[in-house]
Amino acid sequence: MKASVDSDRCAGHGDCVSTCGEVFGWTADGFAEVILDDIPDEYKDLVVKAVHDCPEHAISAEG
Repeated sequence: MKASVDSDRCAGHGDCVSTCGEVFGWTADGFAEVILDDIPDEYKDLVVKAVHDCPEHAISAEG
């Protein structure tokens, strides 16, 4: 699985970082970013939750 954060949509709420800090982190500007290129199986459910819970719909995941 791979995830991405649309930097044009992210408003820095941090829900994804709170949900799965192993996959999502912060940029220097205070917005979310993906910190793992390939997401291990153990985090997939949390990434899917982060996709659905993002208030700005800025996160996508596939694979």
